[in-house]
Amino acid sequence: MSDLPTPTASRLRAPSWRDSRLLVGVLLVLVSTALGGLVLAHADDTVPVYAAARAWTPGQRLTAEDVAVVRVRLGSGAADYLAADVPLPEARYALRELRAGELVPSSGVGSAQDVGVQQLALQVEATSAGVLARGALVDVYVNRPRQGSAGVGSTRYAGPERVLQRVSVAGVAEADAVLAGAEQTRAVRVMVPSDAVPGLVGDVDAGSRITLVPVPGGPS
Repeated sequence: MSDLPTPTASRLRAPSWRDSRLLVGVLLVLVSTALGGLVLAHADDTVPVYAAARAWTPGQRLTAEDVAVVRVRLGSGAADYLAADVPLPEARYALRELRAGELVPSSGVGSAQDVGVQQLALQVEATSAGVLARGALVDVYVNRPRQGSAGVGSTRYAGPERVLQRVSVAGVAEADAVLAGAEQTRAVRVMVPSDAVPGLVGDVDAGSRITLVPVPGGPS
């Protein structure tokens, strides 16, 4: 009977840097660590700024109900927007129109002295007024009476002329406030540049017809 061969014990070797599986594992660990650090670095990279809680019109006095605090990532552009890390100051006014949800630019808020518009009520044809809402943008057209034209129902007009562009609607009279007459009209309050108010008031006093034409894309 022959003796069985004695097995030779193999020595375990420590993993070598040349082992491809070890290299892949180390690489995955390094990538995961780097990504985790990047995520943590940017996790709190947002800043609180104010956004319009509803549509703004220029000249509107702002209250806490007109703004909402949102956290956004703006980077170096954060200084261009109104920071919300402090309460909204008292006696602040909107200097431009904004849609609900838009971020408030720093230049969009100021004092009463910074406001360059005044509110003016204009009587316009009731049907066209019915499609307008607070915050809408409109162009203002004036149709002046021809010289020498007089008498109810016989007035002749020179033709419409656009006198203002992209002015904000501050409000529209209720439907039950329609004025009866040769044609039914409703009052629409618009924010008119201060230097244009005298001329527009003069047109109204002279019996001109006023038409407001909505501008596409205006706040609503």
